Amino acid sequence: MNFALLGDHPEGLEMARVLVSQGRHRLVAYHGPAVGAEFLRRWGVSFQAHGDIEEVLADPQVEAVIVAGSLEERPGQLRRALQSERHVLCVHPADQTPDIAYEAAMIQGDSHVELMPLLPYAMHPGIARLAGLMGQETILGSVRLVEMEREATESILIDEGQAKIAIPGWDLLRALGGEIAEVAGFAAGEHLNADQPALLAGSFASGCLFRAAFLPGQHESKLTLRVTGSYSRAELLFPDGWPGAARLHWQDESGAWQAESMAEWNPWLPVAEAFEAAIAGQRESNAFQGDTAAPAASTRSHGPLSWQAEIRALELDDAVRRSVERRRVSVLEYPEANEAVGFKGTMTLVGCGLIWIILILLILSRWFPWLGWVILPVLFFFLGLQILRWLVPSPEARSDEPNK
Repeated sequence: MNFALLGDHPEGLEMARVLVSQGRHRLVAYHGPAVGAEFLRRWGVSFQAHGDIEEVLADPQVEAVIVAGSLEERPGQLRRALQSERHVLCVHPADQTPDIAYEAAMIQGDSHVELMPLLPYAMHPGIARLAGLMGQETILGSVRLVEMEREATESILIDEGQAKIAIPGWDLLRALGGEIAEVAGFAAGEHLNADQPALLAGSFASGCLFRAAFLPGQHESKLTLRVTGSYSRAELLFPDGWPGAARLHWQDESGAWQAESMAEWNPWLPVAEAFEAAIAGQRESNAFQGDTAAPAASTRSHGPLSWQAEIRALELDDAVRRSVERRRVSVLEYPEANEAVGFKGTMTLVGCGLIWIILILLILSRWFPWLGWVILPVLFFFLGLQILRWLVPSPEARSDEPNK
């Protein structure tokens, strides 16, 4: 597979390095700062540098794109890469708000390309093992509390020089407890600060509680994940920080403590393998269905690497920032990112604007009586727009038409 790299984010550079090291992929184009190009050359990676993103996307050799520009550039790069119908790996966070993530999901639904965020941490063997223990009621019993404590010598919260700070670790919490129903954030001031401690608390949709603490500026780096059940507890410890070597401790049915050790883990290898498998699976599916069938889009079923994980992380970041600023709990609602939701949102905005227009027309009709007759056609126009949802077929119906 030939791919391009847009930007010099460290995770994007490392992802490109891992893909090339497998011997099955080739970096054919790079667009970004000179420092990123220098890193690639030091690693022995050859490529063609471009000064314009459109030059990269116009290259017919490019099959996939790693979006790794600055946070200011990332939304535009993501949008253009998907519109150019290239498979995409995108650095997290994709933007400061979930809006671009919703848009990317809808573009991907139309272009039928693979779209994955660089959020591999929930794929760690220790996380999978801990989640497996949580599913065994004879060991932990009913899970009551999930805790995450992260200490680091530097900052922990993601601050890329923008106004809104992102929070790492949502993929870990969701891998253990499922969807988060409500969250409260606590910080020293009215806004999150990457150099200051932060505390999160809330509940999962299952009813289980969670707590997460971020402590920057400590004398050592360490990550602890702890699960407390009605019978016993389990703890996954990364004594040298994330994602180094790990130790898992838990109590078995007899009450005896058990332990497992896990070696240091490279998070980018599983991403490369999953991305490669997804593209290969899509090609096989398209070849099996024939040229007349709609292309398969398998990204939605990639678990921790699904684009839904990116959407949830951005939504939760937004909820925590609101909680810190307003000093209250944020309740999460998860609308599905598709055309139907977009249509409803647009109609809601149009309806609110229509109410104001009608009020203005009623007031002005006091002096210009003929304006009162305009209200009825405006209402009929709005009702006519509602018919579009039945006239225009859904994406699922459109994708089934060639198979009929």
